[in-house]
Formats: sequence, C-alpha cells, structure tokens
Amino acid sequence: MAKDTTTPGPITSADVARLAGVSRATVSFVLNDTQAHRVRDSTRARVLDAAAQLGYVPHAAARSLRAGRSNLVLMPTSVSAIGRLVSNWVDDLHSELDRHGYTAVLHAGRFPDAVTAARAWAELRPVAVVALDGDRFTPQAADLLRRAGVRGLLAFAARPVEGAYTIAFDHSRIGAVAAEHLIARGRSRIGVLMPEERGLDAFARPRLAGAQQVAASHMATVTALDIAYTRESASDLAKRWRGLGLDAVFAYNDEYAALLMHALQDEGIAVPDDVSVVGSDDLVPSALQRPPLTTVRLDLPSAAQIADLLHTLIEDGSAPPVPGMEPVLVARESS
Repeated sequence: MAKDTTTPGPITSADVARLAGVSRATVSFVLNDTQAHRVRDSTRARVLDAAAQLGYVPHAAARSLRAGRSNLVLMPTSVSAIGRLVSNWVDDLHSELDRHGYTAVLHAGRFPDAVTAARAWAELRPVAVVALDGDRFTPQAADLLRRAGVRGLLAFAARPVEGAYTIAFDHSRIGAVAAEHLIARGRSRIGVLMPEERGLDAFARPRLAGAQQVAASHMATVTALDIAYTRESASDLAKRWRGLGLDAVFAYNDEYAALLMHALQDEGIAVPDDVSVVGSDDLVPSALQRPPLTTVRLDLPSAAQIADLLHTLIEDGSAPPVPGMEPVLVARESS
C-alpha cells in the first residue's frame, strides 16, 4: 500500500478555539494580548495551553490585515559584514523593538539603485525601515516607501535625507580622527586598509576620504591598501610592507587592525616603532593586543533610544532629534 503523502493543513485559530472550548475572538484577544478586552486568567491559560499543544503559530500577514498595519521593522543591510560593533548593536535593537511589539527583519538584497531597493522592501509592507547605509537613500525612494504605508523611515547618513528621519553618521569623520592622531604623532605616510569583503565598501570609502582630506592639509600622503579578512591576505601585505614606504596604518576596524598588526610583527616590523596602527570600534579585544591597539570609539545612540524613537515616528509621524554618531580617539600603545 502506498504511503499517504498528503501534507496536513496548517493549524488555525479555529482549531485552538475548539480545543480550548472558546470562541475564535477569545483566541485572538489572548494571543494578540488585546488590552481592550478582558479575558479571565483561567480562560487565558486554557487558550495558551491549547495553542502550545497544537503548535499554533499566528499568521503575521493576516494579523497585519486585521490591525491595519504590520509590525515588521525592515533593516536593509548586510549587518553581518559591517563588524562586531554594529552587529551587537543591531542585536540589542532587535530586543528593544520587541519590547514595543515590533519584529525586526534583516534584508540583505543587492539592488542597482535606491528606488529599486525601496520597491523590494515595500513589497513586504513593513511599518518601518531602518537604513544603516542611509547615504545611498534618495527622496524618490523615501516617497515610494511612504506611499506603500511605511510609517517610520529612519536613515543613518552623513547628510539629511529628504523624506526620512536622519541620524548623523558620517563615516568620513572616523577616518579623519584617525589621520589627525597619526599625523600628530609625527607620521606622514599613512596606509588605509580597504576590506575586500562584500558590503563594506560603502562604509570604507568615506573613511578613506576622511583620512585623505586631513592628510591633504598636512603635507601627508594616504595610500589605499586592499585586504581580505584572512591570515593569507594579511601576510601577503606584511611581506610587501617595507617596499611601500609607509609609517602608519588606519584599519577599517579593530579586527582588520589586529590581523595586520600580527602579520607585521611576524615579518619583524615593530609596532609602533616602525609602523603606528589605529583601528576602529574599540572592541574589547583591542585593549588586549600586544601592544594595546589605539582605536576610534564610535559613540552611538543606544538601541533603546532608537527603538523608542522609531515607535514615536510610527505612532506620531515625527520625533525629537537625537545625537548622532561621534568618533572619539582612544589612544593606546600601538600608535
């Protein structure tokens, strides 16, 4: 006899209501935690127990239709590529958004322009969009999202983005702070590490430009140096270092800085005597390097601040300003 391969239908709220001995409306009140409708504790417990027994999962799209809007907050960026600092901050933001009843969803697609990207995001009907790479945003993209019902549009960008609430995050200032420090320490031939990993160019290029701008006003030079986040790539660069004639390096972040610093030391190039090294993000391991790594700390609004701000944007359409990112030099022995 052939096996029955029929796929069982999904568990519905009607199944939960039947098992719990209540109406579907009561199931909805309990599972959506509707404050306007009082449900007895004993009834609430029966509904939750029935849902757990059946493995019932609410349908997000259907719930959004009933509520008139979704609870999805879209974050269009390859967060995993940005680095540990921002990745950890995004993890915290997820938790803070959950406190307000929102679900954060990462969207890492690649698009030829901002409007095409916005159209793809709008198809998911999020209630809000948080663009960490807000410098690529355009007023046309913002208008498209607004027309699709996005109530909160938040962009981290170097300049105000028309149609979006903008939080100042100027990557060029990070490179400028690093270059200013190195030049003040007597260095004049600065290498800037440019990661080859996908998704980082949008952040690395402005940091390079910031270092170049400072160097140009101090008779110093800046050389862009491609590097992959591998021991082999760092070792290859370290082997060529003496021929490059550089006396300092600013790395995209502390992880790339530590990777190159160890490779340089393996080649007998002393840090900081031969080469001063500065990283970025002030990750915990930076102070544990030998020598301890000079870095640029990024003072950011807290995840709780951003979640509260986004909730206010969604509910009221506007929100008071919050401070943007501020780069702060943390001087240690590597420079």
